[in-house]
Amino acid sequence: MSFSESLLDPAKRPQVVTAIATVIDEEVNSKGGLGGMAIKGAYASAKKMKDGIVPKGTDAMLPDIASALEPFWNAKGDQDFGAFLSSRSAEVADALLAVADAKAESPDNAAIAKLYKPIRGKAKGYVEEALPRLAGAITPFVS
Repeated sequence: MSFSESLLDPAKRPQVVTAIATVIDEEVNSKGGLGGMAIKGAYASAKKMKDGIVPKGTDAMLPDIASALEPFWNAKGDQDFGAFLSSRSAEVADALLAVADAKAESPDNAAIAKLYKPIRGKAKGYVEEALPRLAGAITPFVS
């Protein structure tokens, strides 16, 4: 079973979504300073706009997230996935942010896009910091 097939397996998918949503919650909550205040505010606003937005959004984007990460999984060899992603953090963050950017551009997500655009400039750094935690969350589901 490929990386993407493993993450999208109907028997595992709900747990994968929960694991990724938990990483997102933990990463947002760990941010400090002015940038942290901005991302926490946008995150709280998004959660108030749509009930369950984080798991629902994660589930909707999971096929694209899996596709974005699959080449890195295939290239990692025997290396720890988190360490491998960290060693290519800029490239991996760009791949994942391309998924988020495309979702934000959808007309169905106009309200979310208004929250996303002001924090997008700092998003790459935040995604890079989250890569080891993300890898740790999804690796157990890949068979």
